[in-house]
Parts: sequence; structure tokens; C-alpha cells
Amino acid sequence: MRFAEEMRAVSRSLTLAGVIVLMPGEIDFAITADQKAALDELHLRKIDVADRVVVVNRGERFGESTTREIDCARAAGKPVTFVGPARAST
Repeated sequence: MRFAEEMRAVSRSLTLAGVIVLMPGEIDFAITADQKAALDELHLRKIDVADRVVVVNRGERFGESTTREIDCARAAGKPVTFVGPARAST
């Protein structure tokens, strides 16, 4: 997962603010194409149950998966918020 540390930082910040966070699953080893497809579908189902979607925006173009997730959220009438990476607290 690209930008995992930034997403974890945003998740920590939202969690401390009392928000329930559903993040994409983190897999740190090679997976099959079928497993990737299943995980992508699972993440779309997380969007189905979410109240809103927060996208960590590093000022770069979004990949195919992120674009599909944004489109899915918007099609379901979910607000999509774009945030910069949160700073880890020290």
C-alpha cells in the first residue's frame, strides 16, 4: 500500500478525535491477482458502510484503485475529503 505511514497518521488523528476509521488492509508480502481483486472488493464494501471517505492527498495523481474508490464513494452519495498527510505526534 502506497503512503501507508501517512494513512496511519491520518487514521490515528481521526481515531483520537472519536471517529471510527476503516482503512484499506495492509499486506506486506506478495499476493496473487485473485487475492488483490478480493481485497479491492473488500475495500469497496468498507466504503459502502462508511459515512465519508478521507483520501490522503500528497499532491500527486491518484492511481487506478484510488480513482475507483473515489468514484464509488461519490456514486453512493458519500462525501469525499482530501487531506494532506498528518504529522506523527512526538
